[in-house]
Amino acid sequence: KQALEIGPGPGGLTRALLRAGAHVTAIEMDRRCLPALAEVEAAFPGKLRVIEGDALKIDPATLFDGPYAIVANLPYNVGTALFTGWLSSEQWPPQWTSLTLMFQEEVARRIVAAADTSAYGRLAVLAQWRSTPKLAMKVHRSAFTPPPKVMSAIVHVTPDPAPEGISMRMLARLTEAAFGQRRKMLRQSVKGLPGALDVLEALGIDSQRRAETLTIAEFAAIARHLSRYATAGPLTITPPRDTCPTPRARGWSRRRCRCREKHPGPARHAPSRGRIPGCAAAARRAPPRTRVCKR
Repeated sequence: KQALEIGPGPGGLTRALLRAGAHVTAIEMDRRCLPALAEVEAAFPGKLRVIEGDALKIDPATLFDGPYAIVANLPYNVGTALFTGWLSSEQWPPQWTSLTLMFQEEVARRIVAAADTSAYGRLAVLAQWRSTPKLAMKVHRSAFTPPPKVMSAIVHVTPDPAPEGISMRMLARLTEAAFGQRRKMLRQSVKGLPGALDVLEALGIDSQRRAETLTIAEFAAIARHLSRYATAGPLTITPPRDTCPTPRARGWSRRRCRCREKHPGPARHAPSRGRIPGCAAAARRAPPRTRVCKR
């Protein structure tokens, strides 16, 4: 089996992988470790390939012709960047078959966190929407020389089938906006994404909620609709018949509009300016995102 190791150091984990029968490609940036890795390479001829370079600048897909597993004790300063890069490929399922990685325990808990918990955030959404991460084991600081100040943990990730109709780029933009202002309501944090407020209304998601309360499925649904919005244009939202058609004025009278005309029968105002439903006359009199109806 082919395996990719990032930051092998003197080769402790590398030897264990080779003894287990794996063919290992190791990427090491520290030149001081190269002589030790050369000794390991000599002890296991034809099974170890050492590449000197920066793992952030090397595409693993160019190193393998077939599937491979990534096994690494990631450097803490670049671990999250490498991890999100492997998860962000538009091609899915990816060429790698599994990720077995060591992180700081705090980062590991953020990867496997459930919704509406303090550790839940962007990293959990990116890791869980089309893959399954599991906390394999904890590693005490005394296992390292010299011992670090933090505890570590190993996370095992396997890819799952990707939900249809979702752009990875759109999901990344959505989670960046939603968790970039974590304590703000969604109506404030995602308003910079075109169509986001309309999508929340269409899906029945309360815009006063915070990002940490949304489940993985809800993030996936929002990203799917935003992906369609980006290609098909503004959404047409049909308001409930028993409420005012303006999102901000629900519960108000639906027969008196800012155009000061009484509309006979159920209020069926056409979408105005692609954002806030309202009649054309009201749209000319009031800027977008203002109350349209009066008592």
